[in-house]
Amino acid sequence: METLGLVIIVVVALGFDYTNGFHDAANAIATSVGTRALSPRTALIMAACMNLLGAVLAEGVAETVGSGIIEAPSGSEGLVLVFSALIGAIAWNLITWWFGLPSSSTHALIGGLVGAALASSGTVLWSGVLDKVVLPMVFSPIIGFSLGYLVMLGILWGFRRGNPSRLNRGFRYAQTVSAGTVALGHGLQDAQKTMGVIVLALVTTGRHDDFSVPLWVKLSAALAISAGTYAGGWRVMRTLGRRVIDLDPPRGFAAESSATSVLYTTAFWLKVPVSTTHIVTTSIMGAGATKRFSAVRWGVGRNIAVAWLLTMPMAALMAALVNLLLQPFF
Repeated sequence: METLGLVIIVVVALGFDYTNGFHDAANAIATSVGTRALSPRTALIMAACMNLLGAVLAEGVAETVGSGIIEAPSGSEGLVLVFSALIGAIAWNLITWWFGLPSSSTHALIGGLVGAALASSGTVLWSGVLDKVVLPMVFSPIIGFSLGYLVMLGILWGFRRGNPSRLNRGFRYAQTVSAGTVALGHGLQDAQKTMGVIVLALVTTGRHDDFSVPLWVKLSAALAISAGTYAGGWRVMRTLGRRVIDLDPPRGFAAESSATSVLYTTAFWLKVPVSTTHIVTTSIMGAGATKRFSAVRWGVGRNIAVAWLLTMPMAALMAALVNLLLQPFF
């Protein structure tokens, strides 16, 4: 019975990874598509390939998600906890995708883990949640906005005597690189969170001794998020690429390069799970604000911020309800 439950967990986790891919595909490519540096289909293919590469390059974030957020009970009860967390996260992903809101798959998953643990005999590691989730959630968007603003100011000053049409053409080429680096960062961050959940399930059933990530888990998660990315997240892409601000190629490059620096720092150095959605969105706003603050459609930003604030508690609530419904059967 446990083996069947574990198989179901792996399948559902990869399903979450797939929804993460199509929900967050816009993170990497919305600015490049919005500035017409890349066609939508070309951008999606590139993003899928870079997601695949990023997913197999590191595992620090996976170990944090697997061991630093909750302690799950062993056996079938632990499997029910992980299953409930995944269902809560998937449900919130689909709701926000339907409304075209770029919410955080990262915090949906972590909220699901916390909610399921609270509804069962799991233990929430609140210090880990504060240090590794809440503080990065607060500071990473601020850093993304600030970097986007400062990088764009540097571009405006450095190229102030350049020919605008030639500069736009040059930055369109540059965006093909910067979009790829964001997609790589997305793989480094988001695919690892699914790996962490699968490893957590393996540990609770005694199939794995520690929170290192087996190769088959890396490859499975990498392929799932890449397939989801290729499927595309058109609703969210329209929000990031057009509704937040009308981007030009220099601002698109500034936003993407700023987001990349935050994603790589958190994945390779700090090893904490952050939201690519939060970082990319605020980097876009920061770069756009250099045009003038009124150029950013702050009303759209406000709607996105509401989705960010609701993500963890709503995913936690959904996961807790699923766990309570399933407990009588186990």
